[in-house]
Amino acid sequence: MKPTNEMKLEFVSRSTNEGFARVAVASFIASLDPTLDELNEVKTAVSEAVTNAIVHGYKDKLGIVYIQTKIFPNGNIMITVKDKGCGIENIDKAMEPMYTSSDSGDRAGMGFTIMQAFMDKVKVISNKDGTKVIMQKRLSLRVSTAKQAMFE
Repeated sequence: MKPTNEMKLEFVSRSTNEGFARVAVASFIASLDPTLDELNEVKTAVSEAVTNAIVHGYKDKLGIVYIQTKIFPNGNIMITVKDKGCGIENIDKAMEPMYTSSDSGDRAGMGFTIMQAFMDKVKVISNKDGTKVIMQKRLSLRVSTAKQAMFE
């Protein structure tokens, strides 16, 4: 199925850009009039994916984080967050709750678990050239208040 709208975004892997990424994706999908819960879930999942790219993908160096967001008919969205960092050695292990590859001990290891809880589908593709996280969610389509008034 072809998307009805699409956007691409890229930015330097600085932690300060995580907030920008979540707001940019939220603004883009706002045309679907998601509920506040749906919007917060998407923003949180995007934050987790972007943070993983910055902290684990690029570790202590700068790189580029790529986001592509597609809107499909019937409220389906697909968000892809990609980096060209070091990759994930063991995806199954990385997706286990509480697992972290961070040596600092200040990471909870819940990123993928949170993404899976808030999105309908999460797929991770990774190799030594980077990681791609593809998240999908179907948003509830609400009839706007003005349109709803016409039917009452």
